[in-house]
Amino acid sequence: MSDKKNPGDKASLTRRALIGGMAGTVLTGCDAFQESETGRSILFSGEKINMGLQRALMDRDALAREYSEAQMSPRFRANGTRDPGTPDYAAHVANGFADWRLTIDGRVDRPMSLSIAELRAMPARTQITRHDCVEGWSAIGKWHGPQLATLLKAAGLKSDARYAVFRCADLYRGTPYYESIDLIDAFHPQTILAWAMNGEMLPVAHGAPIRLRVERQLGYKHAKYVTGIEIVPSLKPIGQGQGGYWEDRIGYDWYAGI
Repeated sequence: MSDKKNPGDKASLTRRALIGGMAGTVLTGCDAFQESETGRSILFSGEKINMGLQRALMDRDALAREYSEAQMSPRFRANGTRDPGTPDYAAHVANGFADWRLTIDGRVDRPMSLSIAELRAMPARTQITRHDCVEGWSAIGKWHGPQLATLLKAAGLKSDARYAVFRCADLYRGTPYYESIDLIDAFHPQTILAWAMNGEMLPVAHGAPIRLRVERQLGYKHAKYVTGIEIVPSLKPIGQGQGGYWEDRIGYDWYAGI
């Protein structure tokens, strides 16, 4: 999850350069500027422009490319946390996540608490997609799980709902990991809560028992070890207000579209 550099794929680089360059060309390579308060405010403003430009240029419902099983990577690296390592998580692993619950709350009409068995019983989507890591690598894997839209429709969204915030079991410097996406991406048909990977139950290193797959964004947006989804009207009260752990800590773009 803690993907940190530009993806190595040339097409992704070209596409991101076209969009991001229009908003932030003058900022490239200027570390002192980026570290200043003024610079950071402009960068975050530029990120919003980047998001708007990308969505203006691309169909919001367009699917990420899907691949055949023959094209799957022989090795799919685990990134970010490979095991939360807490006593609570170890206990869940020991009992096969029988007591794990996913909560859906916040600005919803019907707050929910779902077991892994209930999630696995839901209609599910299978997709073979490429994971583009900001550290510079990519891998193709097969994911299986219910569409996030199915859960959000069941919970019922209030009129002021705007974002889905994902709460996770892994800790970074004592802080549970968190990420967020807006409802446009939440309702994208390829946005799923995956409980299986490459035909088997999701491994611990890849976020067991469930992880987010939001295929139109870079890897750090794909939250692992998801325990809760909070629907909110604004990201300002979440963490330091930028929408995610790495966005708050080191200034990653909140919208990491590819």
